[in-house]
Amino acid sequence: MPALASPQLWAWITIALAAGFLVWLLSPILAPFLFAAVLAYIFDPLVERLTRHRVARTLAVVLVLLLAVAVAVAIMLVVLPLFYSETRLLMEKLPRFVAWFNAHAAPWLKARLDLDVRLDVENATQLGKQMLSENEQLAKHLLASLKTGGMVLITILADLVLVPVVLFYLLRDWNLLLDRVDVLIPRRVHAKARAMAAEVDAVLAQWLRGQVLVIAIMSVYYVLALWLARLEFALPIGILTGLAVIVPYVGVVTGLILATLTALMQFDDPAGLLWVWLAIGIGQGLEAMVVTPLIVGERIGLHPVVVIFALLAFGQVFGFFGVLLALPASAALLVGLRHLRAAYLASRLHGGN
Repeated sequence: MPALASPQLWAWITIALAAGFLVWLLSPILAPFLFAAVLAYIFDPLVERLTRHRVARTLAVVLVLLLAVAVAVAIMLVVLPLFYSETRLLMEKLPRFVAWFNAHAAPWLKARLDLDVRLDVENATQLGKQMLSENEQLAKHLLASLKTGGMVLITILADLVLVPVVLFYLLRDWNLLLDRVDVLIPRRVHAKARAMAAEVDAVLAQWLRGQVLVIAIMSVYYVLALWLARLEFALPIGILTGLAVIVPYVGVVTGLILATLTALMQFDDPAGLLWVWLAIGIGQGLEAMVVTPLIVGERIGLHPVVVIFALLAFGQVFGFFGVLLALPASAALLVGLRHLRAAYLASRLHGGN
């Protein structure tokens, strides 16, 4: 087994293990840098398009970042007030839900599953009043939290400042960074490494940008469909359901649970609940059979089970940093497995030429 005894091979294995240990060691502080890198990867095509129209790269980066900030601010100005008003309404209806649960759901659970579950109406009312308290009370809680968790707040603010700064420099020097990495690749595997990197980029770019579009389409659908079903909290439930479609079946389960609970509080007859279920069911069918196949396509090769496993596994090991790392690592692994399979099929072990 000369290949396994090669000093070069063991050197690369040692480097890979050391790099993995370093990433694990620095994972608590790497999240903002990795998040900025993901955003840079997403925004770089826009910057490249502007530079092709003879716009200086630094100016192109500034324009793209200003556009992203403007879109984010516009969304917050529209969505946050609606979320706030609908959350107030939800808190006002909380005692009604508790009363319904004790009158209908609790007896059913006791009769069918022998579970004695009852909710306290007084506690629910007190919770609703607490959530709707005056701004003065909220300010007191905020000041108290600042005293006890000041370092946490400082860390969050530092990350919020760090991400756009790192993003600016990454976008400005993106091509330079790629060229410097390219120079480090050994010449004898340079062509194959570049080809594999291009495949990883194609797989990841198609999946990522396709999923962003799928999320946008499905969020709009769920908001409109639940609004047509006269559900009071159509906006937050629709947006949350649309965002959750990035993980297969999580979106529809999330929307079904939230919409069902809201409908049970709101409607007095089963017809309203059936319309809500119909809206969620049609949305799942559209997303699974029309939207995702057309926009993302099977050619990407990231199976839903792979996506779920990668997100859970990397998240368990590396936390939020691992969730960000999961899909790029899965795309790279997928390309590597494709090349490994091709090499095996062409090898003597398989019986090829």
